[in-house]
Amino acid sequence: MSRRPLRIGLSARIYHPQAGATGLQSKSLQYLEQSVAHWVMSREVMVFMIPSVSGDGMVHRSSIRLSDYPQYLDGLVLQGGADISPQCYGEEPLQPDWSGDRLRDAYEMELLHEFMEAKKPVLGICRGLQLINVALGGTLYQDVATQFEDAAVHVHADYDRYSHEIVWDESSGLAKLYPEQRAGGVVSIHHQAIRTLGKGLGVEARSAGDGLIEAVRLEGRQYVLGLQWHPEFHPPGAPGLLDCTPILDEFLVAARGRRW
Repeated sequence: MSRRPLRIGLSARIYHPQAGATGLQSKSLQYLEQSVAHWVMSREVMVFMIPSVSGDGMVHRSSIRLSDYPQYLDGLVLQGGADISPQCYGEEPLQPDWSGDRLRDAYEMELLHEFMEAKKPVLGICRGLQLINVALGGTLYQDVATQFEDAAVHVHADYDRYSHEIVWDESSGLAKLYPEQRAGGVVSIHHQAIRTLGKGLGVEARSAGDGLIEAVRLEGRQYVLGLQWHPEFHPPGAPGLLDCTPILDEFLVAARGRRW
């Protein structure tokens, strides 16, 4: 008998209504980016987007529990998107554009804690790494370019065609996945980044150019991994880019309840 497909939850991006807009722009939209869903689905996995419950919907917050989702899903992927609000780590935004999305922050932090409480694996991508760090008590640079000394380029107009190198050491989990490598190219586009580590997190990789943290892992047996880069933007066999298939496979092995 064949195994049932894994069921992986994907957090929602949120588009908030715009003042004075009409049509779809006047509505709350919850969506996912196709490439991240397809990356997870490349291993014959079923992906389910988990919607938040906001104040302008017909479903009351008291009638739905995010704690129900880990009972039916095998793992969680936190996808990229808007900034984390600096207020989540005790700061005020230094610029209005860096205010982030507090509604999404609260929703994803609750989702993260419910999956961790259920001991289900979590993979955070870009914003997802930052959210994991803040949810566990860490802080962020609100803007790498202005707050991190001698910062390399982490925001570029080429977007998913821009990459830089990351490095990791032999004691990291990445070294177990890539025993013949200690570095690789990644598509990493972000203006926020980890400043102080959250409780229980260890550094998995850093930017080769400036030492900025590019991956973290929760220490101990529970699987929580955060990547500052976008593995879904790494086509199989792309020259110069890290093959992220081993990372996906490790996450899915954890989702099947086995040691990784």
